[in-house]
Amino acid sequence: QRPGDIVRSMSGQTIEVLNTDAEGRLVLADVLWYCQDRFKPTAMIDLATLTGAVIVALGHENAGLFANNDELAERLVAAGKAVGEPVWRLPLAESYDRAIDSDAADVKNIAGDRAAGSIIGAQFVQRFVNNVPWAHLDIAGVAWSKKDAPTVPKGATAFGVRLLDRFVADYYESD
Repeated sequence: QRPGDIVRSMSGQTIEVLNTDAEGRLVLADVLWYCQDRFKPTAMIDLATLTGAVIVALGHENAGLFANNDELAERLVAAGKAVGEPVWRLPLAESYDRAIDSDAADVKNIAGDRAAGSIIGAQFVQRFVNNVPWAHLDIAGVAWSKKDAPTVPKGATAFGVRLLDRFVADYYESD
């Protein structure tokens, strides 16, 4: 792809590609669309190293959490806290969503400036989620550690594995 290209997503929505380095969100959008269309889930949670901007916002201590459902968000925050994988909820809002409106397509893959980069990435992905509770964890800042920690060695952290395990155990497995 080249800047200015317009591509059609699996959902049928057209996307104006303004930044070819923001390609992960296009793939994630199609994956989420496919999952909800094919499997009809009661909820969807994705984890991705989607934006470097989340590191600017939260550093290397918390994953960014975006959700269209308060109960789902609260449960993920609780699960993360319980296992030492903290997440911090960031907003999704119409004002941010308008920033990715395109004159040439249904949506553009970035906003016109660098402001709210992690939020804009999540807003883009949300455009492809139908009426299903959904949460996105941007784990770019926590996916890799430069030093040993009590729970993980230096290197890839597998952030989110323990969080999702606790989340499923607490809310989806019966006693």
